[in-house]
Amino acid sequence: MRRLKIVIRGVVQGVGFRPFVYRLAREEGLRGWVKNSPQGVFIEVEGPEQTLDDFLLRLPREKPPLAFIQSLEHSVLEPVGYPGFQIRRSQDGGEKQALILPDIATCPLCQEEVFSSTDRRHRYPFTNCTLCGPRFSIIQALPYDRRHTTMKKFTMCERCAREYEEPQDRRFHAQPNACPDCGPQLTLWDSAGAPLAGHDAALREAAAAIRRGEILALKGIGGFQLLVDARSELAVLRLRERKRREEKPLAIMCPDLESTRRCVHLSPMEEQVLLSPQSPVLLGRRREQSDIAPSVAPANPHLGVMLPYSPLHHLLMKQLGFPVVATSGNLHDEPIVTDEQEALATLGDITDCFLVHDRPIERYVDDSVVRVQLGRELILRRARGYAPLPVTLKKTLPPLLAVGAHLKNTVAISRGRDVILSQHIGDLETAQAFFAFRKVIQDLLRLYEVKPRAVACDAHPDYLSSQHARELGFPVVEVFHHHAHLASCLAENELEGEVLGVTWDGAGYGDDGTIWGGEFLAGDARSYRRVATFRPFRLVGGERAMREPRRSALGLLFEMEGTAALERPPGRAGWPFLEGLSEGERRLLGQMLARGLNSPLTSSCGRLFDAVAAFLGIKAVSSFEGQAAMMVEFAVQEGVEDGYPVSLLAAGEGRPLVFDWEPLVRAILLDQERGVEVGVICARLHNTLADLIVEVARQVGLERVALTGGCFQNRYLTERAFHRLQEAGFRPFTHQRVPPNDGGIALGQIAVAATKVA
Repeated sequence: MRRLKIVIRGVVQGVGFRPFVYRLAREEGLRGWVKNSPQGVFIEVEGPEQTLDDFLLRLPREKPPLAFIQSLEHSVLEPVGYPGFQIRRSQDGGEKQALILPDIATCPLCQEEVFSSTDRRHRYPFTNCTLCGPRFSIIQALPYDRRHTTMKKFTMCERCAREYEEPQDRRFHAQPNACPDCGPQLTLWDSAGAPLAGHDAALREAAAAIRRGEILALKGIGGFQLLVDARSELAVLRLRERKRREEKPLAIMCPDLESTRRCVHLSPMEEQVLLSPQSPVLLGRRREQSDIAPSVAPANPHLGVMLPYSPLHHLLMKQLGFPVVATSGNLHDEPIVTDEQEALATLGDITDCFLVHDRPIERYVDDSVVRVQLGRELILRRARGYAPLPVTLKKTLPPLLAVGAHLKNTVAISRGRDVILSQHIGDLETAQAFFAFRKVIQDLLRLYEVKPRAVACDAHPDYLSSQHARELGFPVVEVFHHHAHLASCLAENELEGEVLGVTWDGAGYGDDGTIWGGEFLAGDARSYRRVATFRPFRLVGGERAMREPRRSALGLLFEMEGTAALERPPGRAGWPFLEGLSEGERRLLGQMLARGLNSPLTSSCGRLFDAVAAFLGIKAVSSFEGQAAMMVEFAVQEGVEDGYPVSLLAAGEGRPLVFDWEPLVRAILLDQERGVEVGVICARLHNTLADLIVEVARQVGLERVALTGGCFQNRYLTERAFHRLQEAGFRPFTHQRVPPNDGGIALGQIAVAATKVA
């Protein structure tokens, strides 16, 4: 038995939506309630898991004809025992807060108009209505009306104005409303910014350029994208070379659902995600037989796929009829570009031509990334389609600002019971990214008119985000990284009281001054205690080890056997992963480890994955953060049920249990010597880690277990641990609407700070 909490926003009031939900719930034999609120329709239903899945699938499929769902967010919670299903009285009390909607994918009605030769918006790439179109990317201030958007420069023609003023028209108060006579227009530029074509001819010529294998920079809804023919290995490699993106997977856009099915295997839930108003990038299992170039996602069994989500994309993809790479228009570690003049300066050396328009973009919004895990939607990158929809908590919070982490940064503010997470900002590795981070903070505070009582930040003293928090002039609440992870998962799942948090990731500053990452924390948002951890080892070279898994492997070997373990030469008789290092480099690394120079201690689960990747010859040097750990997951052979023994040591009264990974590593190396298949070894590694979680849960004795942190983006690990915990009688919880990685840290920082600020 499960309970679904569902929040639906869009055209869902005054269209018979509540009676529809009532009939559907009664038909499925579910219990709970439905009601209207100033923010939308709220539903709670409980029943068997499969029945709830069916209910969730039927909601958008069978909705009333006049209803349109702009966003549907759901969470799986524990049942509370509702006696039946009822329509509750509408929620009218309380402060009515303005709700800024995300940018919404083109609705079917607008698509029909765009492709109808008799419609006045035929082939118009900026067609929209109250059911769809840009929102968050164009709004400049509240209240949300045209004069407070970037559309204020366009005066509506007589026909558009009539639509805008007619209550019965679906474009009634559609703020971005426009047509070919009065709205934004397209222009095609060459790489130097010289005009080549305008209006519809610009779109047709842009399609022709992609067909020729050229790189197109397209100004979309939330910023520029770089597009090339996804079938052309040569074109994709050229894009990678110019963008300096060696191996990190590239997303593709397919013309329609049928062409997407030819690229990846899709479940009904995955198809629903693709067709949703959010229209994110979906990580799907790629088909072996497809015409997608191998370099789109090298050595990766998944493809990031999405469907056209704006009229411009629909028209372009219809013109092409084949998948294209659609990746962010930016340089390495920089935010995506939103202005065409900035694009010329930044992307001119990458692209062959620019398809631009004259509607300004107020704020950049990248594409969201989602995967289906445990039969549920899991957001890995929360941006277009989801941001800035709030996460609503049980209790009213003081006004707070949270500045997030250093990697995968997002920021957040609290207002009432709502925590408003910003769009994905990214890694704060460059001056441009740090500038964007500060701009997003100013933007959120101004837009929502929030004056925070305090600023929550990571306790790491060197994070740029934390340093900036101390410069803002508000009281500062420092939150330890893994406590924020735990609090984020608890807040999303509406959990109160002590829970066992399994917080595994690559790196986070711990309360003992070391780098944590393989932690078991018992606690809640108010406080925590470290009840178990991984045996620490040294990261030779510090942060450099994040990009060189061989350094993590060296740290494990040194911890196991001292310098003697490092004296084995590279090659077949020694350590093959050392072959890329000269004898002098190997000697230097050994000296650094022996003396503890720039070799901080870590308990990181992510770095353990890296080390295994190096040992097994999967990856010794990564080209992007997390690559090696991902490849260990990808290597898992299905159907392997056994694992290695779990060595859990008691460190003394009042001290945390310690997972001794040495027997695990020795067993892996022994299997490798015996010629056991890499896929079997990787499966056994994952199974062992899942068994470890269950064993710690048994010894700690807390029934509820929260799985959080970047390691739980790993689908095999998460699902294995989740099911093993259930079988052992525990109640596991995971993320759904908020990323388990550092993109969810800001929510946890808000939750922790709220317990410390009156």
